[in-house]
Amino acid sequence: MIKLKSKHILLRALVPDDLDFLDLVENDENLWYLSDTLQPFSREVLKEYLAHAHKDIYEAKQMRLVIALHNKQPIGFIDLYGFDPKNKRAGLGVLILENYQSKGYGTEALQLMLDYAFDVLDLHQLSASIIEDNYRSLKLFQRFGFQIVGLKKDWRYNLGSFQNEYLLQKINHVH
Repeated sequence: MIKLKSKHILLRALVPDDLDFLDLVENDENLWYLSDTLQPFSREVLKEYLAHAHKDIYEAKQMRLVIALHNKQPIGFIDLYGFDPKNKRAGLGVLILENYQSKGYGTEALQLMLDYAFDVLDLHQLSASIIEDNYRSLKLFQRFGFQIVGLKKDWRYNLGSFQNEYLLQKINHVH
């Protein structure tokens, strides 16, 4: 059985008690450009999201897990999205609150999710989209074997200017 727990963190399902944390992250206007959000989410909408977060990845085609410290403090999210079981692929995104970045938590979370995606879900490949100047995220994903396979020019509009976005891909050759 795969463990979603490492030395410093654990990946766990969303629970109703995560409402405040979800509200904090989803309604942070500085992060909206990453998810194409254009307006705040009401607490009722977020409660509804939490009520359905238990759905199986095969039904929802996505899965969001909380990245939490062992003391249960949530510090971020890790998502599988665009889940395509026929073609054995999904997108992967990681978000860690700024205060917890550069402490190794992203590395641990990514390793746990890669093990889960390839060993449990039997995926063949994962992709990630990363803003061109997000050097820390690019370095993290490349450390795990993700390769840049494309550059989407002027892909994201944020704070009055366009940003390029890399498309990265990791293919699991152990099949």
